[in-house]
Amino acid sequence: MSWGIDLWDQFDNLDKHTQWGIDFLDRYAKFVKERLEIEQAYAKQLRNLVKKYCPKRSKDDEPRFTSCISFYSILNELNDYAGQREVVAEEMGHKVYGELMKYSQDLKCERKHHLQEGRKAQQYLDHCWKQMDSSKKKFERECKEAEKCQLLYERLDNDINATKSEVEKAKAQLYLRTHMADESKNEYAAQLQTFNREQWKHFNSAIPQIFKNLQDMDQQRTVKLGETYRSFAEVERRVVPIISKCLEGMVSAGKAVDERKDSTIVVESFKSGFEPPGDFPFEDFSQNIQRTGSDGTIGTPKNEGGKPDPKHSISKAKNKLWLFGKKPKAPTLEDFSHLPPEQRRKKLQQRIEELNKELQKEVDQRDALNKMKDVYEKNPQMGDPSSLQPKISETMCTMERLRSEIHKNESWLSEVEGKQSSRSDRRPSADVNHHAPHGRESPEGSYTDDPSQEHRSPPQPDPHEFDDEFDDDDPLPAIGHCKALYAFDGKNIKSANEGTLVMKEDEVLYVIEEDKGDGWTRARKQSGEEGYVPSSYVDITLEKNSKGAVTYI
Repeated sequence: MSWGIDLWDQFDNLDKHTQWGIDFLDRYAKFVKERLEIEQAYAKQLRNLVKKYCPKRSKDDEPRFTSCISFYSILNELNDYAGQREVVAEEMGHKVYGELMKYSQDLKCERKHHLQEGRKAQQYLDHCWKQMDSSKKKFERECKEAEKCQLLYERLDNDINATKSEVEKAKAQLYLRTHMADESKNEYAAQLQTFNREQWKHFNSAIPQIFKNLQDMDQQRTVKLGETYRSFAEVERRVVPIISKCLEGMVSAGKAVDERKDSTIVVESFKSGFEPPGDFPFEDFSQNIQRTGSDGTIGTPKNEGGKPDPKHSISKAKNKLWLFGKKPKAPTLEDFSHLPPEQRRKKLQQRIEELNKELQKEVDQRDALNKMKDVYEKNPQMGDPSSLQPKISETMCTMERLRSEIHKNESWLSEVEGKQSSRSDRRPSADVNHHAPHGRESPEGSYTDDPSQEHRSPPQPDPHEFDDEFDDDDPLPAIGHCKALYAFDGKNIKSANEGTLVMKEDEVLYVIEEDKGDGWTRARKQSGEEGYVPSSYVDITLEKNSKGAVTYI
């Protein structure tokens, strides 16, 4: 089907149809724009939602429970999902909406050009028709005038009263009008021939070609719409695999939730390490009451002023057993002694791990500086080796400080682990001597000291007495570090029982006991060897938080 042949007389309708096609294209472009705006708003709302429920956290606030970790994993997947919605919006804006708007502008220009050509052809044909019509009307007028002249000539020629001059004049006028009619006839014939030729060209060449161009334009518009429809779907299809992975990640996060592991984390987080309290002893307040004649009976106690108040005793016991009430808030101490044993052990282990990481960084930095120093010594033009010495010394001091901190925290950790093992070994059995009152162990690991129990049963042993035995076996904690200014061979003997410690120049030692005024400082090597060194031979740096040195007698 061809518009130029079948629709040769439908110029106005084709004008309306092509305008409708462009309007429909613009309407679809507007639809795509609104769709991508929805995608952008959706992605923005998803990102805001993720940001709201996944705020920035410090290292200590990192989630440990599997349910929390899975939830944050779901938030991360949702954030990635929002990113894919942004990709969809961006691709729609670039490959669909942008293409449509550019094509719409080109289509409007092309349609305007074709319609202008059609109007020009129609105007030229109208001009030819007007010229032909004008020559036709002129020919008609000339013929009528010639007929009038002929009638006048015939009437005068037949009139005997007419003069010869009148007859000759009418004959000349007839000849003139006849000649003018012939000229008008020839002009009309020429204009008619021209109009017919131009009309044939118009309806058989010009208009079919113009309408064919409009038809091709309209078909191309339809093809473009089909392509953009497919592009619209392809944009969505390309992100489907990634969105599927996001959804699979959410499902995997849900499967990763482990209720047993979460319960174990709760135990590890809040386990205090204390032993459960023992049974409450029976407090007999009838010791000083006179018995009556019946044996084995106890009289009703009288309200005497010297009798202790039971409410006071209960209140006192309740204040000691803060495990069943509100725990008093203790100040934060460096050795975490304000925490329960189990939590203290975990805090100390965590601190030791962090210090070891820092120490490893300093060791790596020292090695790097030493290598750089060697390079400078071999190639002086690259740099001055002495310029690195202050940095190396600073790194060495930092390493010794970290080693001292690690040793100090390891000592505290050994103390905690020793107390926990000794407490578990000395836990009293509830099956022995059921009739004898048992001591009550407080959450701090001490026992109640109720005076009323002194005559009832022997006091329970203090657990700290055993802790001292464990502490004696542990090495003394470092209270600082020192750097050897000079080499010392250890030939001079400080006493008969305790010897000196051999050290090399620039060697770094741990200080475990300060100079007591005799000129000697007790130190320990990194290998664990201990001894005394002259105080004047070393540069001593004590820790600010040190509790003081321990002196053996």
